Amino acid sequence: MIKIKTLPTSPETQLRQIGWDWMLGSDTLPYLTHELVSVNQTEAQAYYDAANDLYEMFVEAGQAVIDQHRFAELGIPENLIDLVKLSWNDDRHLHLYGRFDLAGGISGLPIKLIEFNADTATCIPETGIVQWAHLKANGLDEAAQFNTLYESLVENFEILRNLNSDLTPTLLISSMRDTPEDDANVQVIGEAAREAGFDIEYAYVDEVEFSPSEGLFRQNPQNGTFEKFDFWFKLVPWEYIAWDEPDLADLLTQMVKNRKTVIINPAYTLLFQSKAILKVLWELYPNHPLLLPTTEQAPTGKPSVRKVLFGREGANVEILDTNGAVSEQAEGEYGEQPVIYQEYTEFPADAQGNRYQAGVFFAGEGCGLGFRRGGKILDNSAQFSGHLVE
Repeated sequence: MIKIKTLPTSPETQLRQIGWDWMLGSDTLPYLTHELVSVNQTEAQAYYDAANDLYEMFVEAGQAVIDQHRFAELGIPENLIDLVKLSWNDDRHLHLYGRFDLAGGISGLPIKLIEFNADTATCIPETGIVQWAHLKANGLDEAAQFNTLYESLVENFEILRNLNSDLTPTLLISSMRDTPEDDANVQVIGEAAREAGFDIEYAYVDEVEFSPSEGLFRQNPQNGTFEKFDFWFKLVPWEYIAWDEPDLADLLTQMVKNRKTVIINPAYTLLFQSKAILKVLWELYPNHPLLLPTTEQAPTGKPSVRKVLFGREGANVEILDTNGAVSEQAEGEYGEQPVIYQEYTEFPADAQGNRYQAGVFFAGEGCGLGFRRGGKILDNSAQFSGHLVE
């Protein structure tokens, strides 16, 4: 059984005191719980080690996909393959951050990889700032967490700037309109980049101008002039660009080839984002203690989880019983995609029956732990719970 600690004071007061009250919008605070998950130092260290080990394994799996040209198997759109390979082979295209979703790690349960949100992971404000503020607001030691996410983002931006010293450290940060959760996430990204020495501006994707020969621009709303940026952070999934905006995918490929723009996260993170990489991992590391068996066909005699390759927030996930019948499912808009089958594992639960999935951020190393809680399938109604290392 998971040990829960309830804190009476919300983090709002502390966030206002440090000037981060912009995070108090309609989309971030309502789903935050007042309960923290209690973990001990050994469990926190195990999450850190798991993230580091898993990332090395993902790199090996990504290299195998490229070497064996298994892009179609992973659902990688053809119009992004060149950019995937180009960014993979050029170390200047740093993977800024991602988030591993993990089962277990507490209540004596072993850590198991569920998936890797490598391209456009969210929960940054909650993990990096809000859960820290929650401790502070209740008079607890804010260092009693596995949480260096914000500092790690700053450090990775500094590395990115140094790797690309031939470019000007100007960064345009973009999300899609009418996504308040994304707006809060990119604000934290922007603060980290600013601290690392970047000049930053924000623009929605539809406000950005792209040129294969000139680079990336936005029109200044004050004076109408076009401003050039050498770096672009986009909280827009690569597969959306490939499917819905193929001309833009071609433009971005040319811009990167012509050394006009560095895009964050790079296109190769799509390899890690595809759920089919879980099957490649199982092939490379059979019976690894951090992995669950994953195949193209439903296993016989064992419960499993059917996942589409590029589903998000639990959409179109189905849990199958030992006979292959659906026992639980989540609706979604990705039902036409290919699927993989991952052996089912239980999430740890509290006394009220809420189930918890750990999210461990990776930015150069494991750097932040938070929990999403809900039912057997964690969808977009799941809540966020912070943690306390005791």
